[in-house]
Amino acid sequence: MTTSPLQALTSALPQLQSSGAPANGASFSAALGAAIGTVEQAQASAKAATSDLLISGKGEIHNVALAAQRAELSVELFQQVRNKFVSAYQEIMRMPM
Repeated sequence: MTTSPLQALTSALPQLQSSGAPANGASFSAALGAAIGTVEQAQASAKAATSDLLISGKGEIHNVALAAQRAELSVELFQQVRNKFVSAYQEIMRMPM
């Protein structure tokens, strides 16, 4: 079973909290990279399932539909998380110094 981008980010949260705020942002970039990797993996899985069904006739249509839906939801979730980060960044930038 694959993890969602949100699970990848939340699993890295304790590491971010315990290590403090690193100067180079390595923990955040690792969490973000893991989330992107999860999205890419879901898309690759859907593509592989589709090609297996169309080219070699292996697999079943419902498995292809589920893989495609999983990939679509993964992308949508990642976009929503990204939107929240952008919104939080913009809110921080609006704060008076």
